[in-house]
Amino acid sequence: MKSLWFTFFLVGLIMAAPSAHAVEEPRWTLVYEDGPFQIRDYSATVVAETEIEGERGAAINEGFRRLARFIFGGNAPNQEIAMTAPVTQRPTGQRIAMTAPVTQAASGARWVVTFYMPPGSALSDMPRPLDASVVVREQPRRRVAVLRFTGLGGENNLVRHVEELRRRVAARGEVATGPATYAFYNPPWTLPWMRRNEVMLELAT
Repeated sequence: MKSLWFTFFLVGLIMAAPSAHAVEEPRWTLVYEDGPFQIRDYSATVVAETEIEGERGAAINEGFRRLARFIFGGNAPNQEIAMTAPVTQRPTGQRIAMTAPVTQAASGARWVVTFYMPPGSALSDMPRPLDASVVVREQPRRRVAVLRFTGLGGENNLVRHVEELRRRVAARGEVATGPATYAFYNPPWTLPWMRRNEVMLELAT
């Protein structure tokens, strides 16, 4: 738990740094909105990802460390990349020996932790990660159902909002195509009722 809070503290320092006063986010257009529920069309985006096996909290902690090393110069040619928001996590499934989430992850689950590269980034211009466990790829255009909520990103809160998101998606006759993704936007000292969290489901188009 201490190491997890250290990671979120580090995220907060990065996002609060003077050079990061205007943290960018992936580009999207609004398709539908009903209170905290939205359907968005995301543009193609370059992302850096890493897979980790284990408990969800420990996985996002380790994933963040790997990706932070990459954007702060752990690459060839030692190039720094601007921090963006959010940091996301999704599950890949249960053990067959290794990405964020629907229920409490059992030991042996695998997770993908993702950083979004700054809008306008081209895959061909991205530096090469020195850590072989970090992969840089282009995420294609996609339609995503999103539910925004405040509070802490604990397991019960995440699961409850994923269930609500699935109900809203089904009520609109939409079809989700994969597991839910968790998205976290704020530094750890942000008051719970002021935090921005999201759960996301990619939709068939």
